[in-house]
Amino acid sequence: MVGAGIIGATAALKLADAGWQVTLCDGHPPGSEAGASYGNGGWISPASIIPMSMPGLWRQVPGFLLDRNGPLTIDWASLPQLTPWLLRFLWAGASKSRVRRTAARLNFLLHDGPERHLELARQTGQERLILQNGLLYAYPDRAAFEAEALSWELRRENGVAYAEWDEAELRRRLPALGPAYRFAVHVTKGAHCRDTGRYVAGIVEAARRKGVKFRQSPATAILDAVTPRVVLQDGETLSADRIVVAAGIHSGRLLRGLGVRIPMQSERGYHVTVASGETPFEIPVMPSTGRMANTPTDMGLRLSGQVELARVDKPPNWERAQVLQRHALASYPYLSDDKAPRLRLWMGHRPSTPDGLPVIGPLSRHPGIVAAFGHGHIGIAAAPKTADLVIDALEDRIGEDARPFLPSRFGQ
Repeated sequence: MVGAGIIGATAALKLADAGWQVTLCDGHPPGSEAGASYGNGGWISPASIIPMSMPGLWRQVPGFLLDRNGPLTIDWASLPQLTPWLLRFLWAGASKSRVRRTAARLNFLLHDGPERHLELARQTGQERLILQNGLLYAYPDRAAFEAEALSWELRRENGVAYAEWDEAELRRRLPALGPAYRFAVHVTKGAHCRDTGRYVAGIVEAARRKGVKFRQSPATAILDAVTPRVVLQDGETLSADRIVVAAGIHSGRLLRGLGVRIPMQSERGYHVTVASGETPFEIPVMPSTGRMANTPTDMGLRLSGQVELARVDKPPNWERAQVLQRHALASYPYLSDDKAPRLRLWMGHRPSTPDGLPVIGPLSRHPGIVAAFGHGHIGIAAAPKTADLVIDALEDRIGEDARPFLPSRFGQ
């Protein structure tokens, strides 16, 4: 298993339960700040089935790019490298029929994610880290909610349960949210994780108790001759019956040595954690004006979001984190009372495919190698179901619902 993020960790544990002998390798300790699994918003949402690319998005992009507080920025020096991916990305959301199909496929991965994580937390002794208080999407008014009619129509079609809150209900249930928001939608079955790094580390520790071996050395190459092999940075070569590649944004680089080209780019995301006493609410919130996940965590209020399209090796642009902080101050008046808040900044890489679907399943020309990466914004939420699909792939069972995620859709 190459990669010990939430996907690799969960799959390793489930494989051990299924009787497989597993070696898990990663260049960093499980749950460390180096991984995308550490820094995400911790949302486990059945509502996260809406693809990033939607009809008409191309008309909105110029406005996003001109808005210094907007949710999207592009590093212009990286544009030549990004252009083929961007064109496929826009095409994937060019029509309602396309996004309706994508939403249904994502629903297959996400619809029971909260329940799966509650069970996974119980199994690994981490029950306190997964809370099912629902998830709140907050709007300035009902008109702003109705402007996203297609997104909520797709959620209804896929059975996402939610309740509408008027201003009185919002004030009663979430008084910490500022007066700029007067309408909200509560996704009732949503859950969240209070410490995503610790959660991943706990899953790996549970896997090790069941016999999974952990090697803290990154994979530098994957070979497939007589048997599949992984070359580690420390010089060791590991042979195996099967190799699962769950290395997030680095997966594409590892597979290129086999002649496999998966179109994947980093949607670089940022977070700011505000350690300002106890967070005065327990329901994670996504204010529509900032497009950021505001999550109560053990470390403070985590503000995560932003999409920065740029090369993986480009240094962080910490102005994007400051955008999150400005949105938070505008959304939560109580934060303004702390004149010197303790802030923790982070940037990581969401591994994103242009069609909005992860890559899960065997490589057609290298059947001993199974892909499990490219989850974009849904890595945490989709991890348990992805682990089941990995086991199916290793045991040569590919159901019809799993076929849209196969690497072969990119012509491999």
